[in-house]
Amino acid sequence: MTVTRNTVEIAAPPQAVYALASATENWPQILPHYRYVRVLEERGPVRVVAMGAWQDVFPIRWVAEQTNDPRTPHIAFRHLRGWTRGMDVDWIFEPCSGGTRVTIEHRLRFAFPLAAEWLGKHLVSDYFVHGVAAKTLARVKALAEGRA
Repeated sequence: MTVTRNTVEIAAPPQAVYALASATENWPQILPHYRYVRVLEERGPVRVVAMGAWQDVFPIRWVAEQTNDPRTPHIAFRHLRGWTRGMDVDWIFEPCSGGTRVTIEHRLRFAFPLAAEWLGKHLVSDYFVHGVAAKTLARVKALAEGRA
């Protein structure tokens, strides 16, 4: 299993950061590297979303089940379709002295039959997953701190 973590400290309260991050339907308007997010199904705090983003010049896409918990706050994704099917993602919001420490943790057991460990770690996790998450956190930080 490959675990990828991206962390940033944001000078804004956890609920403000959570509000930006949990509204994935708005991501294409606020995150320039996102091509689209379509809500396919909604069941209370759980929704199924089709997402598309850019990592450099490469278009990527996937479908995930998203569970929002505003009380904790916490966001969980379970990838249902795409190369990252079966990947679990957690957005963790922790209060810290300057505001909020946000960590996005991706856990992937890459199922591609040939060179799965190498491809899963170096190509999928290190390049695509880490790259998109880093851009996402940097933009959420700029937006949340601009509103704080």
